[in-house]
Amino acid sequence: QVQLVESGGGLVQAGGSLRLSCAATGTIFAINTMGWYRQAPGKQRDLVATITNAGSINYANSVKGRFTISRDNAKNTVYLQMNGLKPEDTAAYYCKLHQLYGTTGRDYWGQGTQVTVSS
Repeated sequence: QVQLVESGGGLVQAGGSLRLSCAATGTIFAINTMGWYRQAPGKQRDLVATITNAGSINYANSVKGRFTISRDNAKNTVYLQMNGLKPEDTAAYYCKLHQLYGTTGRDYWGQGTQVTVSS
């Protein structure tokens, strides 16, 4: 089993910055993808950014140039540095780890951390 614990959310004014962290514990395979997703009230959960263990990164267009994802493989921890925050970034942010069991992929989710950006 895998457990994910996020931290770093909060309330910030527009234009401000926050840094989210997500630590994974349990049976973590060397090859995996970690990422951040967000969900605003009444909306679907959307991808923010993902990063593989090899460092391959993918960003949603809405956050390119403002958010930076990184990870520490030794600590099984992924980070999301968020700069230039906008009110539309307000959402619950969830960490996800994806890894393969043979040919079957499995996703694990954190409990979420709230980010609120005031205008």
